Amino acid sequence: MKSASTSRNAGRLAVLPDGLSAIRVGGFQPFTTLDYPGQMAAVVFLQGCPLRCVYCHNPDLLPVRADTEIDGREIAARLKERRGLLQAVVFSGGEPLVQSGLAAAMDHVRSLGFKVGLHTSGISPDRFQRLRDRVDWVGFDIKAPFSGYGGVTGVSQAGRRAEASFAMLAAWGIPYEVRVTIWPSLIDCEAVRQIATEVHRLGCKDFALQECRDPATGEAMGGAAFLDDDLQADLAQRFPGFAVRRASHARAA
Repeated sequence: MKSASTSRNAGRLAVLPDGLSAIRVGGFQPFTTLDYPGQMAAVVFLQGCPLRCVYCHNPDLLPVRADTEIDGREIAARLKERRGLLQAVVFSGGEPLVQSGLAAAMDHVRSLGFKVGLHTSGISPDRFQRLRDRVDWVGFDIKAPFSGYGGVTGVSQAGRRAEASFAMLAAWGIPYEVRVTIWPSLIDCEAVRQIATEVHRLGCKDFALQECRDPATGEAMGGAAFLDDDLQADLAQRFPGFAVRRASHARAA
């Protein structure tokens, strides 16, 4: 879930001194004010994602390995230099949960004095559970109603896994935001309402609709959810932290 507004070029537990070497880094954003609410942060984009979302704008981050990977030691050195300037580090992707070294990387970042943020689709509940005492804020990308992930992601069982991870997150008591990216032909107003009902039931406070761009043309896709005033009024009433992000401001896909 790499931020559309940023460019790739641009511990509570035992700390591994070289924890960032445990992950495959596909990109690094040294400064952002958009990817962790209220915090100045850096973003580490992890390589690899098992989903094939129809609107993905980061196909270079999908493979498990890439020739353009950045040495984790370089990222660690740059973060040390930015202590006192940044408040947080966000792990994004790709999908961070595909990498077994994520927990060690988070421990290392926390040892440097940073808060830890995570952008995830919750694809691996087992690995997500291990992050409970390591993460301070989560941007949770829900792709569709949990029963309908196949059409958007190409992985039908991903919905069941995301649902399990979200139930954990809702019980952790940490801040989080649910983000729903709208692919108009697959996510209509009824789908948004269904997702909203599912997450509101578990206590979600922050909920965002995000416009995507057509990966082939770069054009903003729009969608009925952005034109339905009744839907947006209902969402604003349910979620104190409701937001609408059009393509020029969308954070994640």
